[in-house]
Amino acid sequence: MVAEAPQEQTGHGRNASGPGWFIVNAAECGWYSHPKFGDFAKFEGATRFEQIGVNIHVLHPGQPSCYYHRESAQENFLVLQGCCTLIIAGQERALKTWDFVHCPPDTEHVFVGAGEAPCALLMIGARAPDLKIHYPVHATAAAHGASAASATDDPREAYADLGRSEPMASPWAGLVGGDS
Repeated sequence: MVAEAPQEQTGHGRNASGPGWFIVNAAECGWYSHPKFGDFAKFEGATRFEQIGVNIHVLHPGQPSCYYHRESAQENFLVLQGCCTLIIAGQERALKTWDFVHCPPDTEHVFVGAGEAPCALLMIGARAPDLKIHYPVHATAAAHGASAASATDDPREAYADLGRSEPMASPWAGLVGGDS
């Protein structure tokens, strides 16, 4: 039997502080912000999920989610709110609320906030012990500020010139629903 994970409350949210199952509301979990790459919910807390990564990423208009890249594992995305531009396999595609994107392994992609309001994306990705990632230089992504300066397989190199994400208050604090 798997035990419930202990949880801790920090100044920027509540997260699991050890192994086990847990429940946390996205409006109450730990959130982080990066000036270039937007805001995201970190559901994992102190224990990294072994098989699947999951987060909610909020992009303001013009903000890329990361640098254009491909991974050796599949990823899936659902636009929860707002709109964004997906750059996928070198093409731009406009996405809106409830659009779903499946990226098989080795699909180059990045999301960029669009419109006049923030865009919230549910991001789910497989994790493999031998996961490989590549950041190509790409003109379309670069036009959106979403391309690494030089091609690399090392995320630390791709993001070397950028600071770390900082803890923040949830953008949905106070919106925790009750009975429906």
